[in-house]
Amino acid sequence: MSKKLTNQWFIIVNPKANGGKLENQWERIQRCLNNNHIDFFVKKTTHPNHATELAKEAIRNGCRKIIAVGGDGTGNEVANGILQQKIISSAEITFALLPVGTGNDWIKTHKIPKHLKTWIEMLKSEKTTFQDAGYVSCFFHEKKVDRYFINVAGMAYDAFGVQNAEGKNWRFPKIQYLLNALSGLFKYKIHRAKLIFDKQEVVDFFYIINVGVCKYSGGGMQLVPHAIPNDGKFALTFARKLSKLAVILNTYRFYNASLLEHSKVEGFLTKKIRVETMDDEPTGIEVDGEYIGETPVEFSISPKALKILIP
Repeated sequence: MSKKLTNQWFIIVNPKANGGKLENQWERIQRCLNNNHIDFFVKKTTHPNHATELAKEAIRNGCRKIIAVGGDGTGNEVANGILQQKIISSAEITFALLPVGTGNDWIKTHKIPKHLKTWIEMLKSEKTTFQDAGYVSCFFHEKKVDRYFINVAGMAYDAFGVQNAEGKNWRFPKIQYLLNALSGLFKYKIHRAKLIFDKQEVVDFFYIINVGVCKYSGGGMQLVPHAIPNDGKFALTFARKLSKLAVILNTYRFYNASLLEHSKVEGFLTKKIRVETMDDEPTGIEVDGEYIGETPVEFSISPKALKILIP
């Protein structure tokens, strides 16, 4: 690929996506792209965060249109490459996700199709819009971590659930995400934390703290049902201490956008958030389904920072 500007799509493929099934699916996908006369160049990832490195390299070499092939984690890595690079404004680069992952949650907000032929028709139209990006700073084993996210960040029990799910290959993700979440109830120890936003301070035991740019996570759950992807604000949801029975009885609220109607759950819209440790154990954090660290953590919003391909 030349270092001058190119109109090619640069495709970053995660062969381990969808429980490793993408390795076998890629040949069919590539054949379909060729049959539709899509001009593209491909590289496959070989290690964690490789997609971020490849996206940065592609931009340095003149690429302005990048496709991530994989799940929400692959999409997050590619988006980080676009948002972290300093060569040009991230808003000048088109990001697309061909969803072949396990949860495929980010696409639900934007109604991006999973059917390949329908997705290729979307690709050919090159219709785009802009969405916000979240920026998070936290710590992992006392080392500072800075990362963007484009969907939902989760803390407390949500982060514990992601850790508990790591390495599992799920055939029926929606059901298995839920079963994983419920089974973890009997292992998780709730921690106290301080939540700071909009000049408010809330100190309590939190069951969940979720920070959303988009609405869906955990295989279709709506933990931030009030999220709007381009309003320049985070959707913040937090639930105070709940009994295990209360969680089980209110599981339906995770999916029908009624979570904020529960008396111990609150929702806000805000631009900046800080969460601090208040007891001996820090509170964990995951972003876009990947565990990245623990408190203290700060969130800030980058309005309309990512140009995305939509139907």
